[in-house]
Amino acid sequence: MRRFQAFKFELRLTGDLSRDMRRFAGACRFVFNKALTLQMERFAKGEKKMGYADLCKLLTQWRNGKETPWLKNAPVHPLQQALRDLECAYTNFFAKRAAFPHFKKKGKGENFRYPDPKQIKLDQKNSRIFLPKLGWIRYRNSRAVLGKVKNVTVSHSFGKWFVSIQTERDIEQQTPDGEAVGIDMGIVRFATLSDGSHIEPLHSFKRHEDTLRKAQQAMSRKNKFSNNWKRAKLRVQQIHARIRNGRRDFLHKASTKISNNHAMVCVEDLKVRNMSRSAAGNSTDPGTNVRAKSGLNKSILDQGWFEFRRQLDYKLAWNGGHLIAVPPRNTSRTCPRCSHLSLNNRRTQARFLCIWCGFEENADVVGAMNVLRAGHARFACEVSGAVMPPAAGTHRSEQIA
Repeated sequence: MRRFQAFKFELRLTGDLSRDMRRFAGACRFVFNKALTLQMERFAKGEKKMGYADLCKLLTQWRNGKETPWLKNAPVHPLQQALRDLECAYTNFFAKRAAFPHFKKKGKGENFRYPDPKQIKLDQKNSRIFLPKLGWIRYRNSRAVLGKVKNVTVSHSFGKWFVSIQTERDIEQQTPDGEAVGIDMGIVRFATLSDGSHIEPLHSFKRHEDTLRKAQQAMSRKNKFSNNWKRAKLRVQQIHARIRNGRRDFLHKASTKISNNHAMVCVEDLKVRNMSRSAAGNSTDPGTNVRAKSGLNKSILDQGWFEFRRQLDYKLAWNGGHLIAVPPRNTSRTCPRCSHLSLNNRRTQARFLCIWCGFEENADVVGAMNVLRAGHARFACEVSGAVMPPAAGTHRSEQIA
């Protein structure tokens, strides 16, 4: 089995290296925006978009031209990778997988990528890495890099520079260990498993919300782009980094524990974007309960459900397991014992009581049990190639004696 894995480390930079990285990232941003402008002009005229090879020829002219000679100071491969990213964005747009590419903004998502492993040297013993036109750079070596280096991405985030080393290695096919489990996602309980156990939520944003609000208010009172404003902005970025790092650490620990102990995990196919959509409405059709819905949206986005599912997906694949996504409709209203579906089965948020057979359990546990049952059915259909049966509870209408 071939495994691709990325190892990310914080770089330990001097002032000169930091300035060079900002210049390289700015050059990649300039090339991306210039090529995007050219593509938009051709699109407006009804002309065919330029391919990656033609854009690379233009890049050579830009590097040798009189208007942008400073592009020569940046390594050519990261500049070419910026054009490849634009080509990928255009392809996704025309395939209706993403929105139209937008211009890159200074200070947001600054990064550049080295695609040629022959130009990269990794010295793990001395915690340093060699990159073209940057030389040897020290990094905080927190773990061993396994496998053969394929490419390296240098990125800037919250005032710090990081290096992400993607590797490739062959490993033995893992045999899944453990049983199948269903998971019901929530806010009061982050994840409730079908065996009755649950994981308490972290609420990373909620923990730092007051501190973040005060820091943002302090930044808003400073003159924009002044030294005081830059220091206040850095303070806001540090708080955001603390929120993100705490949430990511929590999700990795939870997903690792579940993927290591279960051979198959069934989760709800939640549409987080639809669930967290604003209820404000418009002037002609104003929304209702806008404040309450806003608080609910904030709590939903604070959980990181999509990232949790993404981590479960690849970690289970590494361990030889399977991730099954099932429709979430009526999973917490259907009795797992008699399959009776009724709105009255769940009279409170936490309590489930079947009005048909009297089965009583926590509503989140019932949802996880139904998710597991639907996941078993879906997995059996995928293996046999049969047609997927109806969702949980849809085969039996509500009957009240």
